[in-house]
Amino acid sequence: MAELVEIVVAGGGVVGLAIARALALGGREVVVLEAATAIGTGISSRNSEVVHAGIYYPPGSLKARLCVEGRQRLYEYCDARGIAAPRIGKLIVATNMAELAQLESIRTRAEQNGVRSLRWLDAGEAQCLEPALACVAALHSPETGIVDSHGLMLAYRGDAEAAGAAIAFDAPVLGGTRTDAEWVLEIGGAEPQELACRWFINATGLDAVALARKLMPEAKLPQAFLCKGSYFTLAARAPFRHLIYPTPQPGGLGVHLTLDLAGQARFGPDTEWIDRIDYAVDPARGTGFYQAIRRYWPDLPDNALQPAYSGIRPKIVGPHQSDADFRLDGPETHGAPGLINLFGIESPGLTASLAIGALVSAMVDASR
Repeated sequence: MAELVEIVVAGGGVVGLAIARALALGGREVVVLEAATAIGTGISSRNSEVVHAGIYYPPGSLKARLCVEGRQRLYEYCDARGIAAPRIGKLIVATNMAELAQLESIRTRAEQNGVRSLRWLDAGEAQCLEPALACVAALHSPETGIVDSHGLMLAYRGDAEAAGAAIAFDAPVLGGTRTDAEWVLEIGGAEPQELACRWFINATGLDAVALARKLMPEAKLPQAFLCKGSYFTLAARAPFRHLIYPTPQPGGLGVHLTLDLAGQARFGPDTEWIDRIDYAVDPARGTGFYQAIRRYWPDLPDNALQPAYSGIRPKIVGPHQSDADFRLDGPETHGAPGLINLFGIESPGLTASLAIGALVSAMVDASR
């Protein structure tokens, strides 16, 4: 007979750990199952580590609400825990007059989302902040920052374990069946076994849709797409102190400049739709990076970019489709008792992680 626990969270990335933390702090018995041999080896460690303000997302969407709430929670949490999360600010730039309308639309949307700290800058004001920048106008977002994502995940894990949660590595969930009162999960890895739980939280990122197909009818699920983004680093130190973002591009936010905690610049991600998980960075993609970056930094030297790393966005819409909202599908959505599937948790998932954890915990509590 399979061992019975109250809640199993599949996925030990930043979102899965935030969910486990919230549930454990709420007095729940929680086991986290992670397919890899360490926390956060997938989406959580292959991104820009940006703390987003909540600017771009449709008003009323989960992305907008959870980003704004999550950003506030995240800064407070990092301040309290001594986790590096400097609010270095971001400039969203229009590089020609035709982009001014899009910049104004971004400002309007941000205000509708409750982000009222944006400041409109003309070209001269923007260049006072960043002399190397080329633009006709910019929006300054002082609430945007960067975070030590690994330190954040370690803190989430520590909180969860201190509250009684357990984490098992090399423990992929291969499938599961629902009985009258519980899920019986098939766990792979070095020692395959069964584990029963009252609630199963599917927070497996890139694998979430595939895993959900093994648990419930296909008709109730979104289609999964893989959108790869490659990053390049700068060989020398960049002459920027803020994050620099162009106006958004289809599939993402465009090739932007971010800074790591040491001040080193990296550029990306671009957009490449793929049919399998592949993290190799093609050096030839750098050619397109030079053209994109020189729109806002015309003095980027030749041969200055080096391939760095890539990440993959867990999209639930394909090319040429409007971005989808986060999906946190509970029993009221799909009809399967004791199951919550998290789909399409791409950016701003890192920023929103604490808010997502709180929401999933509330969904479980509401079933009592």
